[in-house]
Amino acid sequence: MSVSPATLPPVLLHSEAELARAALATPLLSRAARLARWAGPETRVGAGGELVEEQLPAAAAELGLEADDPDAAAYASEAWRVAVDTGLVDVTDADESEGEDAPGTVTAGEDLAALSSGSPQDILAVWLGALDTVYSDATVPDMDNLLDVLEEKGEVDFEELGWDPQAEADFLDGVLGNLYLLTAGDAGAGEGPVPLPALAASMIVPDDMGEPTDDVLEQVSDAMMKLDDQFRLFEPLGLVEYQPVDEALMVDIDEAEAPLPDDEDVTRYGMVRLTPLGVYGIRARMLEAGVDAPAVGDLADKGADALLEGTAGFPQAAAQAEIEQWLARHEPLAAARELLAAARGGDEGAPLRRLRCQQALSLVGREAEPALREVLDDAELGGLARVWLAEHGAADVPAPSEALVFWLTIDTIAAQLAAEGNSDELQGLVEGLSEQHSGFFAAAWRVEHPATADVLEAMGRLHPDKKVAKEARKAAFKARSQQGV
Repeated sequence: MSVSPATLPPVLLHSEAELARAALATPLLSRAARLARWAGPETRVGAGGELVEEQLPAAAAELGLEADDPDAAAYASEAWRVAVDTGLVDVTDADESEGEDAPGTVTAGEDLAALSSGSPQDILAVWLGALDTVYSDATVPDMDNLLDVLEEKGEVDFEELGWDPQAEADFLDGVLGNLYLLTAGDAGAGEGPVPLPALAASMIVPDDMGEPTDDVLEQVSDAMMKLDDQFRLFEPLGLVEYQPVDEALMVDIDEAEAPLPDDEDVTRYGMVRLTPLGVYGIRARMLEAGVDAPAVGDLADKGADALLEGTAGFPQAAAQAEIEQWLARHEPLAAARELLAAARGGDEGAPLRRLRCQQALSLVGREAEPALREVLDDAELGGLARVWLAEHGAADVPAPSEALVFWLTIDTIAAQLAAEGNSDELQGLVEGLSEQHSGFFAAAWRVEHPATADVLEAMGRLHPDKKVAKEARKAAFKARSQQGV
């Protein structure tokens, strides 16, 4: 599976027990399990392990499907294929039994018991096998078209049909990767479903294109039709929640006559979102493909150094969740000492480590006070310690020197620059500092912090007042001269 970012933001997964319950409740897996329990030595299958046509009505009836349902046989066939592919049933081909004309034999598979008595991991392993089956189905050409070509020409030329298996898989990977990114980011947790046209356009329309051309619109329409079919396959497996394209719009979309929809009618063109089970499944496929797809909790059993380094690039909510899980495994005083030791350093990443350390320590109670008092005289941690002690109502907290206040200010801005870039919040902080301290820049350039010049340059970029911005840039120049840069 190919996804653009080398490292994805961490995603907060539901517990394996919750995910396993969700997997068992999905229509497709529950149908597959039901057919696996129904099957026996008398079940007739073809050479490829598929149910013979005469067997499909009985299988559909076992699933509670109405005999006059035109899709009953297809649902039964799909569920049986999943049962075979996931090991819920074992099929011995006719070639391996009593000759080519003899039926294959069917027995219960080893994995069938896992659905009733296995661990959550066992159940999820079966569900992931079902995902592989459906994924394969979603990336093959329409079977009706294939049968028409086969009937007409006696053979199928996939190149002539314009079908490239790798391209089809890459396209679907990209679409599901985009959905995953929306879920994994801080904004993803509260976001609603994604409009199908937007998802298709994200794969087709170049970022630098203004108004899409007719050719691009046609490609988007084709992609929407393809995705509509694919998400209809994935929904019964619980991968996505999907509102299909309105049937009344199908003709216009198919003929590429419909423009990209406006906000008023966008829901009629299809809406999709990954379920928690879907997030788990797509992440599992990414990991198998070698993609770095972290999950909250991956650092819970690591040291404080790994925690602070690992969460440095996390979105705020994910960093908070990761830190909470880490703290739950540590005694407060020992945790505080380990965090403070890991926060030291004069390297480029140190300010952000200290910011994450401060975030972690804000969640630790008064039991950690001795650890904070131990670093009051530390040049890098003394300011952080004073802030913590004051916020927790500790007595006899020594006042910081002016030099320490300026050092902590530079360190904090450097951390926020690394975490958020030129954000509105940081701009507000920069404006507030210059307003509260009229001589801030005259003193700040002397601060012996590796990031002093970079911070002052950033303040010059961010401050809306041209006079103040010029002062910041001059101070940055002085700081670089002092550092010999």
